[in-house]
Amino acid sequence: SCDVLFYFACLGCGTLAVLEQNEAGIVLLRSFDWNDGLFDVTWSENNEHVLITSSGDGSLQIWDTAKTKGPLQVYKEHTQEAYSVDWSQTRGEQLVVSGSWDQTAKLWDPAVGKSLCTFKGHEGVIYSTIWSPHIPGCFASASGDQTLRVWDVKAPGVKLVIPAHEAEILSCDWCKYDENLLVTGAVDCSLKGWDLRNIRQPVFILLGHTYAIRRVKFSPFHATFLASCSYDFTVRY
Repeated sequence: SCDVLFYFACLGCGTLAVLEQNEAGIVLLRSFDWNDGLFDVTWSENNEHVLITSSGDGSLQIWDTAKTKGPLQVYKEHTQEAYSVDWSQTRGEQLVVSGSWDQTAKLWDPAVGKSLCTFKGHEGVIYSTIWSPHIPGCFASASGDQTLRVWDVKAPGVKLVIPAHEAEILSCDWCKYDENLLVTGAVDCSLKGWDLRNIRQPVFILLGHTYAIRRVKFSPFHATFLASCSYDFTVRY
């Protein structure tokens, strides 16, 4: 037999908790406090001890789970709540994207003390920013302006604008098995799938939630599976 060890992180109002899961159960490995609410967290793709959080004060924080104190670095450029943060998973990139209630997304290299670029175009709060797992330098954003947008960090301006819902969009995600497929979840209680090659109509619409959908994620193991959680207190897949 072999021992299996997993690390994962969760966050609450001003506290980042790093938990260890092993055969004995789940235990608190490390806890870090921040002076404002923490809204999102992403792990480094090149250092197992490093993660980044985004905060209600508009800042991003870099933490090292091997240290008892932190953060290692704080980036403060967003003028309103930094609501989402994601670390690129494509080979050869060490880039982070953040989305804010100030209606901008920002590109970061964790080794650089300031943002590399600011992306403007949304006309509402940005709730979700997600890197493509397939296309280097490409990320999607979901907003209160009812649009899903696709960006290329190598080109100025938005690459694609999809009027995805007639309500605020709170979450989006890329399919790990199809570089052209994304899903959105919105306040209208629906999930919609979008093929970037033809955005006139969604490729699927999933109904069932009775309140706004807070988060949607494609399965990393099955191309046709996804999960959603909602303010109706249910998780569906």
